[in-house]
Amino acid sequence: MKKIVLFSIFLIVGLVFSQIIPTELGSHYAGFKHVTDTLLFVCLAYIMIGVGREFELDKSRWRSYTADYFIAMATAAAPWLLIAVYYMWLMPEGSFADWNAWKENLLLSRFAAPTSAGILFTMLAGAGLAGKWIYKKTQVLAIFDDLDTILLMIPLQIMMIGLKWQLLVILVVVISLLFLGWKRLKRHRFNQNWWALLIYSVALVAFCQGLYIFTKHRFGVDSAIHIEVLLPAFVLGMIMHTSHHTETGLEHKISGGISYLFMLLVGLSTPLFVGMDIEPVISDKVTAAIPHMSWGTIALHVVVVTALSNIGKLIPVFFYRDRPLLERLALSIGMFTRGEVGAGIIFIAIGYGLGGPLLIISLLTIVFNLILTGFFVVIVKRMSLKIYGREAGKEALSA
Repeated sequence: MKKIVLFSIFLIVGLVFSQIIPTELGSHYAGFKHVTDTLLFVCLAYIMIGVGREFELDKSRWRSYTADYFIAMATAAAPWLLIAVYYMWLMPEGSFADWNAWKENLLLSRFAAPTSAGILFTMLAGAGLAGKWIYKKTQVLAIFDDLDTILLMIPLQIMMIGLKWQLLVILVVVISLLFLGWKRLKRHRFNQNWWALLIYSVALVAFCQGLYIFTKHRFGVDSAIHIEVLLPAFVLGMIMHTSHHTETGLEHKISGGISYLFMLLVGLSTPLFVGMDIEPVISDKVTAAIPHMSWGTIALHVVVVTALSNIGKLIPVFFYRDRPLLERLALSIGMFTRGEVGAGIIFIAIGYGLGGPLLIISLLTIVFNLILTGFFVVIVKRMSLKIYGREAGKEALSA
């Protein structure tokens, strides 16, 4: 619970300072933002390596995971599409026929798709559910919907910048990385101390940013090759032979500190919105040009978007019919948690120039969902105690 509270606090603090620092630093703000953005990418790479390390599959039973993947994909797609349509409803009249509005909102609303695997696994294990069906199934679904979120960034990028030869290069890179991840899954015993993971993260960011700078210089800004660090970091984590038992208390604290720093930096990356005129912002992005809303209106939309995102996560209730309804419902509620990966999607959306009230609603929705996470896990634990308590009683009677 402490981790969730700190996530929310750091994100809110970053959000507040994002409205103060640009004015205070003036002409020095560009240099400050370059440093914070680089740090943010390093933190995101570190976090995604951790997500990849959690990705464990029995390759001999790969067919059995097919249904899980499609259920996870549907569980990620439902909240995403519900929020995208809701955001379109908030757009000015006539936007439903505007392709630019659709593609921007499809990218921005993707933040609601991924479940926070790190938060969820930790809290379910802390609730005494490790080893239960709900814990094992949540592990598979949460990792798969993270993977689905990462993969969908490719067509979303294509929608944002158009179909260019550079994106074909990116597609080849993505396919190659996925093939490498599958073939070498858990094969490599790389050093997994916190400092080693941090070095890997810096190297990945340096490579991705270096490639972008080189191709921008060679072909121009519009033709630069920009590979998001999400997938390379995830695949690197996939191919590592994970050894959780060697992790120390210090490494857990450092990993937690990097996650807190990441949430702070996501908040700091938010564009200015406080104190600006109510008139639409001058921008070539449709979402950034929406008139600003009052805080009361934003709060109402945050509640609605939170509700929609969690309703969408109820998809598993309609599957796994061999399990009790209460257990399927508990599994779905466990998927409500959001965190670093969703915040990373928002940062990527900011990089494409998206902003305005919808961005603020998205950020505050993550904060609100984080605050509610402890409540969700308590519900899951109580449901699970009823389910597994009955099972234990039946086993005792049969014995």
